[in-house]
Amino acid sequence: MAEVQSLEDLGEAIGTTAEAAAPVHEKQGDAQGRSYATGKRKDAVARVWVKPGTGKITINKKDFTAYFGRPVLQMIVRQPIVTADRDGQYDIIATVSGGGLSGQAGAIRHGISKALTYYEPELRSVLKKDGFLTRDSRVVERKKYGKAKARRSFQFSKR
Repeated sequence: MAEVQSLEDLGEAIGTTAEAAAPVHEKQGDAQGRSYATGKRKDAVARVWVKPGTGKITINKKDFTAYFGRPVLQMIVRQPIVTADRDGQYDIIATVSGGGLSGQAGAIRHGISKALTYYEPELRSVLKKDGFLTRDSRVVERKKYGKAKARRSFQFSKR
C-alpha cells in the first residue's frame, strides 16, 4: 500500500474523483408518459402528475382558476412553470387535500416543481435556485396547557 501524502493521492488510492461522485439525475415516468410527485406545505398534501400537453391545469377535477379564486394563489401554482419557461407545454393534474387554500397552493407548487424535475432533469438547477424544490417546513405551533393559544397568555387581572 502506497503512502498517502495529499488529497490527490487519497483520491487515487480510493479510485474515485470528485467529478464521479456528482449524482446523475435521469428522467422518471410511468407507462402513460407522466411524471408523478408529492408536494407538501403546512397540513396540505398534493399528488401531482405532469404530462406533455397544452398547458391545462386541473386540481381535484376542476380548472385551477375555478378552484383557486384569488389571483395570488393562481400565480403561486403557476410559478414553477413560468420560471422554467415551459408555459403551455405540460398538462398538470393534481389532487390535494388537507389544510387551507394557501397551504394547498404551496403544496401544488412544490409537487409541480418536483414532477417537472423528474420529467426534465435539466430544469432542476433553475427550480432549485428559486427555492421551489425545498419543502417549506413551517407548521402551526401546538397549543400549550395554561395558555390561551400556543404562546398567548390569558389576560391578567389584579382583582
